Amino acid sequence: MYNPKSMKAEEFIDNEEILASLKYADDNCHNYEVIKAIIEKAKECKGLNHKDASVLLACDIPELNEEIFALARKIKEDFYGNRIVLFAPLYLSNYCINGCTYCPYHGKNKTIPRVKLTQEQVKAEVMALQDMGHKRLAIEAGEDPKNNPIEYILECINTIYSIKHKNGAIRRVNVNIAATTVENYKKLHDAGIGTYILFQETYHKESYLELHPTGPKHDYAYHTEAMDRAMQGGIDDVGLGVLFGLDKYRYEYAGLLMHAEHLEAVFGVGPHTISVPRICPADDIDVKEFTNSIDDDTFAKLVACIRIAVPYTGMIVSTRESQKSRERVLNLGISQISGGSRTSVGGYTEEVRPEDTTQFDVSDTRSLDEVIKWLMELDYLPSFCTACYREGRTGDRFMALCKAKQIQNCCLPNALMTLKEYLEDYASEDTKKVGMDLIEKYIPGVTNPKAKEILRERLTLIEQGERDFRF
Repeated sequence: MYNPKSMKAEEFIDNEEILASLKYADDNCHNYEVIKAIIEKAKECKGLNHKDASVLLACDIPELNEEIFALARKIKEDFYGNRIVLFAPLYLSNYCINGCTYCPYHGKNKTIPRVKLTQEQVKAEVMALQDMGHKRLAIEAGEDPKNNPIEYILECINTIYSIKHKNGAIRRVNVNIAATTVENYKKLHDAGIGTYILFQETYHKESYLELHPTGPKHDYAYHTEAMDRAMQGGIDDVGLGVLFGLDKYRYEYAGLLMHAEHLEAVFGVGPHTISVPRICPADDIDVKEFTNSIDDDTFAKLVACIRIAVPYTGMIVSTRESQKSRERVLNLGISQISGGSRTSVGGYTEEVRPEDTTQFDVSDTRSLDEVIKWLMELDYLPSFCTACYREGRTGDRFMALCKAKQIQNCCLPNALMTLKEYLEDYASEDTKKVGMDLIEKYIPGVTNPKAKEILRERLTLIEQGERDFRF
């Protein structure tokens, strides 16, 4: 029986409850009154449970689908404004002992060279990322206790934080590594990480076991309960996600929301982020073998419905998606994107780069500067802000501000200051011109007179060479 407060995976992700919710959605996908009532409830911006949210995703009434998209846009604007946070992945090692059938890093793949960065190579990669203008990284590594033990991950984090190159500094390291123990999560917390990210891949247990036939990741319960252990270890910002295309997207959507409900019920705070990757081509992987892939229209609606169901949660779309696809979903709920990304170990430095260690093909291959300029020309405000992490506005403190729609009082001035840093230190002349005009446009959005005065003073100091102000 479904029990969001249970610590057992098969009770807070209940297969029978998901199937019942999907049937309820099928039964009501043409029911105007039921769908309209759910939309009206969603307008309160308190979120939706997985059952009601499943009805919105299944809705097959064009008029109401337009309302769903319009509501997603409004919620995105109310909670996050036009800000888009930028980050980049940093692949440390592709050694892995798991047998994941959708990932080229699986242990039986003999066509891909195995690479693990030394600390000097980590330093070179980080300096290359700093030279682009990045301030926030998400480190990635395969699961291999021998080659990628927790001590190696911690050493890399320490190296990353230690590098001050020109005006560059990585101010926050998010971590995407395999499920581990409470003790190891405590070590990651003490190392000063931001968000711990772990994709469930699929919530459908039978499919999960087939897709992960060998290795530690085969243990469905241990993997699914990882976020509980992370929070028990002191990490209060966690990021969920599934790989859409592995199983049926409506099942995954319901499972994802169940997981969010569980974290809220047990720890008082839901996921900090939700990622929405779709399966894409990679070495040794034929995407045609995965028959549950979703088209662009379905993807857009999925993003919109997640935004409505969990309005307080940041949403991430990576360079797996094309420029066109990313542009379509930005105002439907996305608040973070990667830019200038490389998905190979050593991908940012020529002397390290083995091109055939790519985990998946990048669709949006533009440079960070091109992505920044594109965002600004669309009237989005690029942000490199990490202030909340460093000021202690995490977990329930962040969520309280976000749910009250007050987080913009911090985020807008911080976004403007970090954009100003980027424009002064890294931007091309064309991008800088667009950015300076955009900053002047957005300053009036800081409505507190004293805050606006401080902001203008700090923007001037940034122009004179000062760095790292934060509200």
